[in-house]
Amino acid sequence: MHPAPSIIAFTTLSGLGFGLMVWLGLGMPGSTGLVAFVFFAIAYALAGGGLIASAFHLGHPERGLLAFTQWRSSWLSREAVLSVATLGVMGVYAIGRIFFAADWVLLGWLGGALALGTVLATSMIYAQMKTVPRWRSPLTPALFLLLSLAGGALLAGQVSWALILLALSAVLQLAWWRQGDHAFAASGTTMASATGLGPIGQVRAFEPPHTGPNYLLREMVHIVGRKHALKLRVIAFGLGYVLPIAFLLAPFSHVMGMLAVISHITGILASRWLFFAEAEHVVGLYYGKR
Repeated sequence: MHPAPSIIAFTTLSGLGFGLMVWLGLGMPGSTGLVAFVFFAIAYALAGGGLIASAFHLGHPERGLLAFTQWRSSWLSREAVLSVATLGVMGVYAIGRIFFAADWVLLGWLGGALALGTVLATSMIYAQMKTVPRWRSPLTPALFLLLSLAGGALLAGQVSWALILLALSAVLQLAWWRQGDHAFAASGTTMASATGLGPIGQVRAFEPPHTGPNYLLREMVHIVGRKHALKLRVIAFGLGYVLPIAFLLAPFSHVMGMLAVISHITGILASRWLFFAEAEHVVGLYYGKR
């Protein structure tokens, strides 16, 4: 699928922001006053910035409020409702931390749980899509959640948790790539099954359905070369996981911590580009692109 910059920014930044909110809700770090304000400001900037970025991918942004009305059946709608609830609850919790040096534990736990729920809802938008076999796996929400918690731990300065979660995320990332590479073939979807003409013989396209590009080709059929994908995977894995772990294992300093954060975010942006670019939508069969 087309790796739109707005969606890449949204899924990466919002995941980091909501992940940081989880740790803040758990009281890690237990800062108050100005220091707490800085941490909450970073969390809100990332989460809010990511949500704003997602609006640029909407064909009709003015209809965005309608996303809140279908929460019974739509993961996108659930994501919208949960994100607003998270920002509201964590806003009240932040007031206690910043202005009253108060630790309203239950409110923090509730905000953290809502933040995790928001990330889960985001991941399920993709994991529930039968038309993209690479995404339709329990590994997809697991990877989104682990990355959110790992990135949040990095931003919150929770080095021990960050090391554990980054290592687990690295293993899960490799597993996700491995299963994804075989998912389309394993789904059994072919032009014959898509058209229902398989029983009468071999099915092939006589000619392209369109003489020029259209919306489906622009948005649903993006092809990335295998060699380029492999190079990007190496870059994403090195920057997103290996280097941050190395920086954290070095003698602690704020510089090393900052380098770990920058490297991790850069690597996850690259892996998230691949998340979309390598996603083979079954509509590509209709155009002979699969």
